[in-house]
Amino acid sequence: MNDSLTSVKLSNGLQMPSVGLGTWLSLKDEVKTAVRAALDSGYRHIDTAYSYKNEDAIGEELQEYLKNGKVKREDLFIVTKLGLIHMEPKQVRRSIEMSLKKLQLDYVDLYLIHLPVTLEYDGDDENLFPLTEDGKWKTAEKSDLLQTWKALEELVDLGLTKSIGVSNFNISQVERICKIAKHKPVINQVECNIYWPQNELFEACKKLGVTITSYASFGSPGRPGEYKEAEEPKPMEDPIIQRIAKKHGKTTAQVLLRNLLQREMIVIPKSVSPERILTNIQVCMRHKNKFQNDLTNKPAFI
Repeated sequence: MNDSLTSVKLSNGLQMPSVGLGTWLSLKDEVKTAVRAALDSGYRHIDTAYSYKNEDAIGEELQEYLKNGKVKREDLFIVTKLGLIHMEPKQVRRSIEMSLKKLQLDYVDLYLIHLPVTLEYDGDDENLFPLTEDGKWKTAEKSDLLQTWKALEELVDLGLTKSIGVSNFNISQVERICKIAKHKPVINQVECNIYWPQNELFEACKKLGVTITSYASFGSPGRPGEYKEAEEPKPMEDPIIQRIAKKHGKTTAQVLLRNLLQREMIVIPKSVSPERILTNIQVCMRHKNKFQNDLTNKPAFI
């Protein structure tokens, strides 16, 4: 990561902006407002997924800014993810092409396997999470992560994505991919915050040349009930974080993000508030001061 914490050099040599806009659970109208606010605030990294159902809304905003000359395509870093129903190798190219059509782009900068889970594809591309009779995800009878990865590698060769990576993978799964990879994963996007620091995974991925992107850096207060753990801790309410924020005139969100950035991670805080979107990216401005020192000399759990 460079001194200003603004970008990270990936193992394939590309520079990835260290702060991006997360868009999970952002409805189409909300995400349009968020993308406009993000681009106006200096963001160039936008994170989405086939399964988020908002790629088309994001694409509309990107095209408006590109056509008006407000941004250049080469300055953007767009990330999307493979649908869980499209994990079968023969579906992979079709899936990214559907995403690119919605995003109105010729390529994405990073394409991720969203989860190491294959759901049964029934021919309906809108049935993103097919369920069994008892309400559980209906997984495919057969799946092979390594074959899916090889299908992603073909997307790089075809110029449909510049980089490929994974999301929600454990150490063993990342190691398996790296052993057979022609194009190695550059990113593993996982939940990571002060209460779930992912230290072991971080160190293992670092040795493999895989950078961590943190989602749910503030915890996930908006997480739907079916994804929520009982009594989830709330990093934004942590008294140590609040004390550091007050001491330096920062928001608690800025302290939580800065902690991860100084660990050489990428962050994708989700917000639809223009004000919070702006303050989130201000954590990577060029300044070395007591604020940074307080985070460096942080309690062990941070």
